[in-house]
Amino acid sequence: MANIVALIPARGGSERVPNKNTTRLFCGHPLLAYCIEGARQSGIFSKILVSSQDISALSVAAHYGADVIKRPDNFGTGASPDIEWLTHTIETLERQESEFDSFALLRLVNPFRTAATIQRAYAAWQLYGEGYDSLRAVERCHEHPGKMWRIINNTLVPVLLQPEPQPWHSSQYKTLPAVYVQNASLEIAWKKTVTEKKSLAGDVVLPFITEGAEGFDINTLYDWETAERMVASGEAALPGIGVPTWA
Repeated sequence: MANIVALIPARGGSERVPNKNTTRLFCGHPLLAYCIEGARQSGIFSKILVSSQDISALSVAAHYGADVIKRPDNFGTGASPDIEWLTHTIETLERQESEFDSFALLRLVNPFRTAATIQRAYAAWQLYGEGYDSLRAVERCHEHPGKMWRIINNTLVPVLLQPEPQPWHSSQYKTLPAVYVQNASLEIAWKKTVTEKKSLAGDVVLPFITEGAEGFDINTLYDWETAERMVASGEAALPGIGVPTWA
């Protein structure tokens, strides 16, 4: 396994939590700070790079020690797929003659991803990655899709085809097959998965099962307040940051 870089997306214009990716402070620092610091403390990356179309986000990233790439504005909308900014970032790094064969995508909505989390995932990637296109963080579903419904013509219709004679929607949770949902803790992929397959995940994905708070994502104001309570109670810990907050 050769060089791996950390790529952090930090587009501006968060709708559900205003300024989440830039100036809003979480326990004294922007979320971006914890993402950068966790990556730095892991000690595995040859480069930690933040991609954004937002000048404020790039300023925050530089303050906390990351390299930055300004992406085109049309790659930073709420509907922009990851493959756009990833391709732009990889092409930029190749023009700079940066040598790497894989990357970790670290989303800043996950403040409790620790250096140990990253190290554990990278160890799995080193051990098994040759047989996979990518690795993705997942956790056991708390709300099982076997108990989910759509409403069609004012009638409940199960999302999944139900087994007979005992349907999942009328079974105890512990009897249902294990199902996992992705979270934003991290993803790792080969550079060639993006450049050759035009995909982040590719076709064969290695599971990385997160533990406890390291899979907690902040997507709403309720999540933000919950995460603050988790820190205050000691249920979760943040990477220590040794520089003054960005202002």
